[in-house]
Amino acid sequence: MKKAKIITSAFSNLYTDQRIEKVCRTLYDNGYKIELIGNDWNGAEKMSRPYPFSRLKLHSKSLKTAYFEFNWKLYHELKKKANQNTILHANDLDALLPNYLIAKKLNIPLIFDSHEIFSEMPAIQGKISQKLWKYMERNILPKIEFMITASGSYAKWFEKKYRIKPTVIQNTPRKINFRIEIPENKPKIILYQGAINPFRGIDKVILAMHHLEDVVFKIAGEGPRKKEYEELVIKENLKDKVIFLGKLNPEELRKITVTADCGVSVEENGGDSYLYSLPNKVLDCIQAHVPLVLSDLPEMKAIKRKYDIGEIIEDHQPENMAKAIKIILEKGRGNYQTELEKASKVFCWENEEMKLLEVFEKAGR
Repeated sequence: MKKAKIITSAFSNLYTDQRIEKVCRTLYDNGYKIELIGNDWNGAEKMSRPYPFSRLKLHSKSLKTAYFEFNWKLYHELKKKANQNTILHANDLDALLPNYLIAKKLNIPLIFDSHEIFSEMPAIQGKISQKLWKYMERNILPKIEFMITASGSYAKWFEKKYRIKPTVIQNTPRKINFRIEIPENKPKIILYQGAINPFRGIDKVILAMHHLEDVVFKIAGEGPRKKEYEELVIKENLKDKVIFLGKLNPEELRKITVTADCGVSVEENGGDSYLYSLPNKVLDCIQAHVPLVLSDLPEMKAIKRKYDIGEIIEDHQPENMAKAIKIILEKGRGNYQTELEKASKVFCWENEEMKLLEVFEKAGR
């Protein structure tokens, strides 16, 4: 039986999006014809993939108008490229509407992949745009047959809100099949990886550096709060203890992750999307066998209850951040390896991709 063509789309420049890369690679490796569509918002770094991809050119200067421009252009792109042997795969709410309209028009399957609870993101809370996203969510999600999402807590939220049962496909990394050699770092390395956004606790970790000796804090990523945090580092006279690494592609990031003594995933409760998240950085550090300082949020607590992979912070006070980091550094990375090894066998893409393929096989019948 001939496998369907899959058109995957996302409001993303695709360069650093690990989830989309893994999903497309799995589908491609399993015989699907893949086409990936993103955009050039915030740049279009050179990249290569074994399947075709394109990035729609956006002229908008503001993010608000960029969403409208992208959805309009994506609709026309899908209209040109989709046919009766196509499965549409929309990533997050900001790419859903054109996919939904074309799926209805052609009577073809649509799979919605919700990486987060988009309508509950801190950046849009209390704004008119939040009402628009919620309206779309309310009117489209109950009509969707195939949905996947990135955490069990997200799935429960969507089921309670819209009576839809998403398949949980965690954004785990592929297994790292090499013997981890724990570096003898001097100074010790604390690592944050991901977007430099509000409610990520990054500023609190920066301030925690006042309470730590022979430690350097590396921040890998870009985002709207980067300039503010760079200024905070200067103001607090911490330039020798905090390093901004900038935007790294997934391969570069993996090389950095394995060198750290301790990872931090200290998200604050900035609304339901953060409250119920299972951050990529947690899963990446587990696979790299790096212990973590974690927030007291449901998905992270659930992992910590099963596997002793690090320490949970009491709260987001810099002193308590430093206290949790000190515990990990004093115990040493080696003391967490047995539990990290157990967790790494569970939280790996090889386990998740089987569920992914089942969803696409059902949609293609």
